[in-house]
Amino acid sequence: MSTENEGNEGNAVPAAPSVPSAPPVPAAAPEGTPQGAPPAPQAPPAAPADAPTTQIPGATHHEGAGPSTTAHEQYPYAPPSPQQPPADSAAWPPPPPAVPSYADGGSPPAWGAPVPSEPERPRKRRAGGLVAAVAVAALVAGGVGGALGYWAADSSGSGSSGSTTVAASNSPKDFKREAGTVAGVAASALPSVVTIDAKSGDGEGGTGTGFVYDKEGHILTNNHVVASAADSGQLTATFSNGKKYDAEVIGRAQGYDVAVLKLKNAPDGLTPLALGDSDKVAVGDSTIAIGAPFGLSNTVTTGIISAKNRPVASGDGSSNKNSYMSALQTDASINPGNSGGPLLDAGGAVIGINSAIQSTSGGGVGQSQAGSIGLGFAIPVNQAKNVAEQLIKTGEPVYPVIGATVTMEEKTGGAVISDEGAGGTPAVTPDGPAAKAGLKAGDVITKFNDTAVESGPTLIGEIWTHKPGDQVTLTYKRDGRTATAELTLGERKGDS
Repeated sequence: MSTENEGNEGNAVPAAPSVPSAPPVPAAAPEGTPQGAPPAPQAPPAAPADAPTTQIPGATHHEGAGPSTTAHEQYPYAPPSPQQPPADSAAWPPPPPAVPSYADGGSPPAWGAPVPSEPERPRKRRAGGLVAAVAVAALVAGGVGGALGYWAADSSGSGSSGSTTVAASNSPKDFKREAGTVAGVAASALPSVVTIDAKSGDGEGGTGTGFVYDKEGHILTNNHVVASAADSGQLTATFSNGKKYDAEVIGRAQGYDVAVLKLKNAPDGLTPLALGDSDKVAVGDSTIAIGAPFGLSNTVTTGIISAKNRPVASGDGSSNKNSYMSALQTDASINPGNSGGPLLDAGGAVIGINSAIQSTSGGGVGQSQAGSIGLGFAIPVNQAKNVAEQLIKTGEPVYPVIGATVTMEEKTGGAVISDEGAGGTPAVTPDGPAAKAGLKAGDVITKFNDTAVESGPTLIGEIWTHKPGDQVTLTYKRDGRTATAELTLGERKGDS
């Protein structure tokens, strides 16, 4: 897993557990057409032969709609007798009328085989075929296609009142996007999402995302997006309309991977994004992610919630400190640069902050930033909101704790309380919540309230979804026996 860093891929610490134009539909190939007029037959054909096919460049197998270039002989029409005698009449059938020979020496048509007085007009379907081809050409060159389209319609026959023009019921500008559609949600949310450019004191930096948290100009984002510029760097926030504002860090929490910025000279009329309830999110719910993947601002992707309470420990690659979360997992495409952006539900409410992705990159030679493989992770908004309020209020994060140090090893069947804490301190803090609940070094915590605990990071992620002072129940094993302990979460201020 890696945080999708603002231009720099971070390695995650594993947690325990041009669309081309559609090709034209080929028109039916024309049937065989004679190349010249037939000799004078004893019984002339019922209809003149079709004109030779004329091909239009780029429209293979589509027939032209213009007049035929081959001269057809004209046969006068000999009408039959106006009345038919009785069937038993010896005079029936009557002799053919006297008709003069044709000028070119041909014979008159046989009696009973009338011939049209003029060539058959080209079938209209062929004109339609040409128009279809021209329509495709129009996708490539609008002006030329329009002119050819008019020619095709005009050449289909003089006096024709039919039209080959097809109009949509509404022009694109008139289309209505309902509020519940992806387009509707995106249109509503994009004006409240910003692209963050962070530059450190030495000029290095990258791109991330944030969103308007309140009307006072606070922007919520990830800590790893702004960490490089938090002390002596430069931060700017650019809205979807192109307006850019300088910003400063109000507070950041490395452990939560949450930071709050404040716009300098914030404009009036800011619209905060509505915050949803991440506790009520269900697997399979639709999601919409907005951000600037690889610097491509205002990018919208969609997916679903593919898992909940996913234990994630992530690092930004620039320090040996990790962030822990009980994350929302989504298959919406999330890439470096999406960090700090909102994960929205189908109604447009924020349910999480996009923060990390699973990566297949091992960091070897020739490998670059990780990209989306359909496993993205977001900090639940309920947790992010608690952290943001604390940072706006004091500028310092507050973490709930149980007062015990646990190992970060995987596949231990739970969170194992270490033999000793950092720097040789006791693993179980004297008079801390765990000590008061009777927990000891070596105990294996297997459940936090009703959530199974598979490792130390899992336990930390679950603890940090709560507040100091919350009452919780721990299930643990000691010497093969299972027991439970009730305790009140303590607190730790600041990042250690």
